Amino acid sequence: MPAFPQAAKQELANSQLRHNLANATSTIRHKRAEVVGELDDWAQLREAGAAIKSHTLSNLDTYLERFEEAVTAAGGTVHWARDAAEANRIVVDLVRATGEREVVKVKSMATQEIELNEALQDAGIDAWETDLAELIVQLGHDTPSHILVPAIHRNRAEIREIFQQEMGKVGTPAPADLTDEPARLAEAARRHLREKFLRAKVAVSGANFAVAETGSLVVVESEGNGRMCLTLPETLISVVGIEKLVPRWQDLEVFLQLLPRSSTGERMNPYTSTWTGVTPGDGPQSFHVVLLDNGRTNALADEIGRQALRCIRCSACLNVCPVYERTGGHAYGSVYPGPIGAVLTPQLRGTTSEVDKALPYASSLCGACYDVCPVAINIPDLLVHLRTRVVEEHRGWQSKPMDALMSMASWVLGDSRRLAAAQKVASLSRRVIGRKGTIGRLPPPLSRWTDARDAPAPAEETFRTWWERNRGSDSR
Repeated sequence: MPAFPQAAKQELANSQLRHNLANATSTIRHKRAEVVGELDDWAQLREAGAAIKSHTLSNLDTYLERFEEAVTAAGGTVHWARDAAEANRIVVDLVRATGEREVVKVKSMATQEIELNEALQDAGIDAWETDLAELIVQLGHDTPSHILVPAIHRNRAEIREIFQQEMGKVGTPAPADLTDEPARLAEAARRHLREKFLRAKVAVSGANFAVAETGSLVVVESEGNGRMCLTLPETLISVVGIEKLVPRWQDLEVFLQLLPRSSTGERMNPYTSTWTGVTPGDGPQSFHVVLLDNGRTNALADEIGRQALRCIRCSACLNVCPVYERTGGHAYGSVYPGPIGAVLTPQLRGTTSEVDKALPYASSLCGACYDVCPVAINIPDLLVHLRTRVVEEHRGWQSKPMDALMSMASWVLGDSRRLAAAQKVASLSRRVIGRKGTIGRLPPPLSRWTDARDAPAPAEETFRTWWERNRGSDSR
């Protein structure tokens, strides 16, 4: 996987992708603005959501132990996983213990993060995604490109083709006369999934929230597939990031207003499923929770970076981001794309790889992501914080040109006469580097900056010169 600058350049050349993304994100964006505008206390709700999450993260050890006690008391079993390998091993062992060779899944970012499907496949276990968008991604041998709408980069004609070519290979085929009408596509998916729902004995889920007070898990969704997964199988295994905890049942009052409005532009989710342990004769009779760390305690240890763990995966920041709208999610090289992915992924995975250390720079720092975040994560501040970390961790010979450039800039900006001289030189440079109104490609090392930006050419006349010409030098 190439780093973001190279991957983004490739995605920018895909006009169909850009059309699909612009259409989808603008629709969700407008719906969100309408329903958020209906609430007079939206600012207070946002503040409450941020406060609850911050309090929980500050006392996470206490609430995790309380959650484990509550789950155990309700008949469930809690497993602790330090990383992806440990979490995958736990889930594979649990499935093998049932004697089954297939599972159904409700959409889960945590299982995508640890690549659970691949681990199950290596163990000879088939995992079937049941969320419509996830089904499209799985059948298309693709990867998700959006937190909420993983197949946002596909249009209806592409989905129809995937269904007709792939469904029959793994189950009930799509009808021969399938069209690209949404109702016909949904019907084909429903028929294909129904046999898997009725046959599966084991289900794997994530969770939107985990309530420490009661040991309850919560999943919100729009299609009903999640409820089928959570109630029909005999064994339910939930993989949950440790940051998903909230202290009390009452706290859901805040988040079940913030999440649907921010994610899908709805006043409430069509399906909200909650479950607590095991109930004899009703639902799964074996229930396991895998509490996943996988880098989260590293993020928690960073006093500035930890606010990224407040994220409730609504994707509002993706839908307003000008960078995401033009490049799509695949360019980020992570299951968490967009602005939140640019700050969360480097904290979970570290910044040793070229992909991860490039992510904090995948933003224009316009601040739109902070404005819409329902739990007030200051993503622009986090991006700058992580850029500083990348520079400090990778300081070496490659940073020398940038260090020299910054020293020169400091020297110029430290004296008004030097700044005036530099501005005149910049205006004169327009004839060479900005003849088309924008700065073209500059030679290395400046090419690292100009290759990723369309910057306007310097003005023909500086403001200082204009002022003196129109107002005179004595009118300051």
